[in-house]
Amino acid sequence: MKSTKLHYALIVALAGLPMVSFAQEATEEAESPWAWSLTATTDYRFRGLSQTDIGPAFQPGLTYTTPIGIYAGVWASNVDFGAGDPDYEVDTFVGYNIDAASWLNLDFMVNRYNYPGAGSGNYNEYIGKATFAEHFTALVAYTNDVFKSDTDSWYYQGGVSWGLPNDFTIAATGGVTEFADGNVGRDYKDFSVSLAKSFGPATLTAAYIGTDGDGRDAYGDIADSRFVVSITVAN
Repeated sequence: MKSTKLHYALIVALAGLPMVSFAQEATEEAESPWAWSLTATTDYRFRGLSQTDIGPAFQPGLTYTTPIGIYAGVWASNVDFGAGDPDYEVDTFVGYNIDAASWLNLDFMVNRYNYPGAGSGNYNEYIGKATFAEHFTALVAYTNDVFKSDTDSWYYQGGVSWGLPNDFTIAATGGVTEFADGNVGRDYKDFSVSLAKSFGPATLTAAYIGTDGDGRDAYGDIADSRFVVSITVAN
């Protein structure tokens, strides 16, 4: 991206988000190969950093999954990186999800980050995620062209989630972002702690999301720790 603020704010997610988790949770048991989601959130946070200048976002998504676990889809959100374009992000992705064992699910995905109107900055990321015993996750993401800068970047994340009575779920994640070139982005750590409550097809989530001191020093207000509330409706 040409804007310095845009460079910082686009540091990447996986709803999640964390990653684009709606894609990675697709399973062969789904009644329909199509899955959709609609999310309204008080702040679009991606790996600890606000993508909407600490403002609200609306995020639709659509995924098609084949019987053998191959899936493809699209996800979008409004963004705000300052004056001018882009005003929204559109991610397109393709992946493969498989239960490798009764206690292990594997997901491999290629995600394309697109920022229409920005003129540059679109890039691909390769993401692998393992879910152990349904509660524990480990994720690794890599790109050799972060922000279309011809620079390598890695993201590592661990997570845990646990179901509670009355359709509540508690979850926590911790991640590390690394750049091969410190002029493109500064290395930092992020975290999230969340509590979610399901109401049929809707899920209400309250999360506390932030970064470490390196993140706050490098990226300013968009890296500050804050509470984020979101509601998602999905089939």
